[in-house]
Amino acid sequence: MDTENAPVPTRPNTREMVVIHRGLRRESRLLIELIAAVAPGNTARARVLADHFRDYRLGLGNHHHGEDAFLWPPLLARVDLEADLVLRMEAQHERVAATLAAAGTALAAWEPGAAEAERDTLTAALAEHRAVLVEHLDEEETSLLPLAARHLWPHEWNAMGEHFLAHTPKPKLLFFLGMVLEEAGPAERSAILGGLPLPARLLWYAVGRAQYARATRRVRG
Repeated sequence: MDTENAPVPTRPNTREMVVIHRGLRRESRLLIELIAAVAPGNTARARVLADHFRDYRLGLGNHHHGEDAFLWPPLLARVDLEADLVLRMEAQHERVAATLAAAGTALAAWEPGAAEAERDTLTAALAEHRAVLVEHLDEEETSLLPLAARHLWPHEWNAMGEHFLAHTPKPKLLFFLGMVLEEAGPAERSAILGGLPLPARLLWYAVGRAQYARATRRVRG
């Protein structure tokens, strides 16, 4: 393929966001199921899943902060009739953050002793979080992404990914890449990996895949 003379895209490929959302939906569901299955008093298992919740919270938080900083402002500056949609997305982010904070508070009460009552409170908080999150992701994919594809330039869209890279601890980046790739189809996987610098792709194949497999075995038991 002649990459030197390949046409430069004038609009972003928003499909990658759908793949990211797939991982968020899966992990928010698994957190509920895995924590609900922890036997009362099993503090070792509670620590493992609490660590996973903190990773999930970090990834989701950085993902949404990138949208807050680089997606909503340019869209609001360029749309008129659809401005209410963008404002609704912002409000949904606040609801997602509130439910995530509530789950974090419930987690702090459950983790030290892994007691049954605290476990059930946590799973209820996580279920509420997931309901709010999925509602947001569904509407974002249906209504917001087509708007972004029409109104944003690729460099503006890519700023969200650059923000995620800059604000995520480097040891966690391969794990989050694995989260995204886990349920990606062949074309989606090729597009995501193809957008990475060569050293990052080589690191994924040499180290990242095995690390992610070990981490998921530990979390999912």
